[in-house]
Parts: sequence; C-alpha cells; structure tokens
Amino acid sequence: MKVNPFQLQSLLAAFIPACLPVLITGAPGIGKSDIVADAAQAAGYDLLISHPVVEDPTDSKGLPFPAADGAGARFLPFGDLATALNSKRPLVWFIDDLGQASPAVQAAKMQLLLARRIGEHVLPEHVTFVAATNRRIDNAAVSNILDPLKSRFSTIVELQTSIEHWTRWAVAKSVSPELIAFLRFRPDLLISSERSKETENLPSPRGWGHVARQMPVVPKGMEIIASAGAVGEGAALEFQSFRQIYRELPSVDSVLAAPESARIPDNVASQYAISSALAAVSNENNFDRVMVYANRLFDAHLGEFAVMLATDAARRDARICSTPAWINAQGGKLGDLLLGN
Repeated sequence: MKVNPFQLQSLLAAFIPACLPVLITGAPGIGKSDIVADAAQAAGYDLLISHPVVEDPTDSKGLPFPAADGAGARFLPFGDLATALNSKRPLVWFIDDLGQASPAVQAAKMQLLLARRIGEHVLPEHVTFVAATNRRIDNAAVSNILDPLKSRFSTIVELQTSIEHWTRWAVAKSVSPELIAFLRFRPDLLISSERSKETENLPSPRGWGHVARQMPVVPKGMEIIASAGAVGEGAALEFQSFRQIYRELPSVDSVLAAPESARIPDNVASQYAISSALAAVSNENNFDRVMVYANRLFDAHLGEFAVMLATDAARRDARICSTPAWINAQGGKLGDLLLGN
C-alpha cells in the first residue's frame, strides 16, 4: 500500500506506542529515515539505528560463551542487541536498509521481531521495531526479503513523496526560499525516476537537502560544482539559472515598504520566487503588508501564488494566524482558498 509522508507519520504515531512493527519500502533518498526519527522523537522514544547490511548473524543473537559450570554455553549480547536489552526508556529500534542484508542476517532477525526474544534474552516491553528498505528496482543491491521475515511485520507500506509534501517539510525546516521556489517551479526535478550505475547522484529529496545545507557555505563560483555532485549536472544548471532570476527580483524590503504599488513579476518563475521570498520574511509584525501584496496577486488572477505566500508564511510562524490580517482574510475570496489549504 502506498502512503505519503503525512500518512506514514500518522501510522507510526499509532503503531510505535502499540509496539507494532512496521516495514517501510521506497526509493532511496525520499526521507524514510528522517520520518522514523521524527516519529520516535514525537512519541518520546529514544532511537537506536541498526544497519544489518554490515552485520553478522551473531550481532542479533550474541556471542557464545562457556557457562560457568562448564556445561554448555550462553549467548552474550553485545552492540545494538545489548543496548536494546539494557534500555530503560521507550526505544524505537530502527533496522535500516533491511533488504540489503544477507539471508542469514535477515533470518536472525525473525525471532526478535515475532517473539521479541533471542535465546534466553527477552526484550523489554518498551522496545518497538521499525524497518526500512529500498525496492529491488532501485539499483540499491536489494535482492529480496525473506517471506517469513516480511510476515513478522504488522504492516508493510511503500512511501511516496511529492512536491507538496517536500515543500511542507522544507518550510518547517527553514530551507532557503530560493530552493523552495525553484522546486515548486520545476517539481519534476524533485526526484528522478532514472537509475544510474555511474558514480553520480540524481535528483532526490535527500540530494536537495544536501544542496540546502551547502548553500550558506559553498565558495562563490563553486555553486554548480557542489550542487551537481548532489543532484546531477542538469538539475544543478537549472537551479543556478533560477537563482539568477531570484537575485534580479525587487527586494523584499521594497515590496514590504510599498506593497500597494510594488511590481508583480510577469513570468511564472519570478512569481514563484517573489512569493517564496516574501513568505520567508513574514512575521506577525509585517503580515498586514504581506497580505496587501497577496491580495494584489489574487486580483491579478494569480491566486495560487497568493495562497502559497500566505500558507507558507503561516507554516513558518504560527503566530501569523492570530494577526488581524490573517483573520480578516478568512472573510474574503482569498480566505476560501486559504481554508482549503
């Protein structure tokens, strides 16, 4: 069953406290690990991350050690298993890249997932499992997951993302408005359906996240080189061209100083850019002026940009929803669109 990021967050919020294990599949770099980490934090759980692709079966059952009386042996836990067994607080044990693990390592996980024990060692009741894997079509060295292991999970879902979901995440994380505006303008570049066997990255949400973190520190003149290494040369060149458009916009200060007369750009790329730029600087003190410009966008038959501007601003700063400008907007035609978002 396919789910979007918000549906997955809702599912994990219910399943983690209920101790029901979930397996998440999906393309590389679409945010599976980040969503699990956020869900664990929201539930008040610690997070333990295991990578079975680099494990040996003994990692899951412990090392054999002679018993004190010389009769037989005990398996002594170590590593992640010891961490889980000795945990005192609620814990999400996240098994990442499960499909890349060898069959022997996968088989060693079965008893842990179903019986919640391994040999004589019983997991605390506050430990719950979440796992993730890429798909066989993703060129990620995934062969298969053993059927008996798959049946140990309460549910298996496939995560899919979209520009809407990525944008909400980016706004909440204060990603550069330049990058948000660009991917809204070119949503087809959010994630590539192609697969490459070369040593290169293709566009993905993870790659664009790398670009966002690069932007404040990359040396001048190296922008294309750095971003091409994260999302590929074609996407990097398009982003750099868009950034030039962004830099030639009227300054946001000039728009806020005279919102009733500031120029509204003629081309779509610039309309995305100015709307994202204004949303990034909006606050409860200037939102009345922002809404003057947003209403002008609406009156110019650019309602989607007016809505984008207002909703992004409110997502960045929830105090905006208590301002007279926001409340008054609910009574007009623009307000009908805002309520739909």
